[in-house]
Amino acid sequence: MAIKLAIPVAFTDVFPVGAYATKVEPVSDFEASKSGQQVQARDKATGLPMWVVTVSDPDPDARDASVKVKIPASVAPVLPEELPGLPFRPVEFDGMTVTPWVNGSGRLAYSFRAAGLHAPTGAGSKQAGKAA
Repeated sequence: MAIKLAIPVAFTDVFPVGAYATKVEPVSDFEASKSGQQVQARDKATGLPMWVVTVSDPDPDARDASVKVKIPASVAPVLPEELPGLPFRPVEFDGMTVTPWVNGSGRLAYSFRAAGLHAPTGAGSKQAGKAA
């Protein structure tokens, strides 16, 4: 039996040493887009526009150094302020889920989603604020 629903996960389980956001972009709906005219994808459950945050994972044991996290929101999520001397921004995600799937190469892949994002705060996020 395959699980077809998103599985709730804690931010610290996905990014144990923190995460650094580099950009936010609209998710393209490739089926609805026509040549020269991009259509933004919408969340199937809420109808909200979908955004993708590109994240750098500094964990040396991470499977992928770059991860994309999708967020349904009426407006583009605003990234936290940059830290002096860093080209990216420490970030934490709220309400994260993961959906495992098999990619075209037959490998297990993961699709990450979040309800929102914010700057790291508190003791649980001390790693995300450290300079690399």
